[in-house]
Amino acid sequence: MNSNPILLYIHDPMCSWCYGFKPTLNALTNQLKDKIDIKYLLGGLAPDTNETMPDSMREQIKLNWNRIEKTIPGTNFNYNFWNHCTPKRSTYPSCRALIAAKKQHSNSETEMINAIQQAYYTQARNPSDYSVLYELAEETGLNKQQFKLDIHSTEVNNELQLQISRCRKIGADSLPSLYLLNNNAYHPVVLDYNNSDIIIEHINSLV
Repeated sequence: MNSNPILLYIHDPMCSWCYGFKPTLNALTNQLKDKIDIKYLLGGLAPDTNETMPDSMREQIKLNWNRIEKTIPGTNFNYNFWNHCTPKRSTYPSCRALIAAKKQHSNSETEMINAIQQAYYTQARNPSDYSVLYELAEETGLNKQQFKLDIHSTEVNNELQLQISRCRKIGADSLPSLYLLNNNAYHPVVLDYNNSDIIIEHINSLV
């Protein structure tokens, strides 16, 4: 018996293009409500490191932010981040934060995504630091002590590695990406940052 189609949203909470895609993703979620389930899958942008981000990479990311602001109307970044924080090219901690949050409540995954994106892109806080993630857990109403235990657990890290591995196996090599899982086959879905109708049209052609 064939299962219902599932739309996989492959992302990283500290991916700036994923942040820009958020309004269209919200529109997509509303349009597909009660028709197709959307499941989030972590692609894992940057592995663990305590090294400070090189100046060249900082400039590259600033230029990327500027490009996103021009490409996706209404998307804004707080560039004070680069003066107030010590940036590290490390997103795996924030990825683990989503898994740890979801362990407490199923809807806490999207709440933590929003919290991380707001902290990083609008409040000039650094979600590469576990101390910031602990604060966000508390601010979103999670049990902070349980969150601390879970985010550093082998179970959560294994789940992250499993999700990253699954993304690579289906060929999702850019973030964000959309894939439709239908009849046990994965189909890449066109991604438009400003128009959810284009995405819906492609999904309908695949179902």
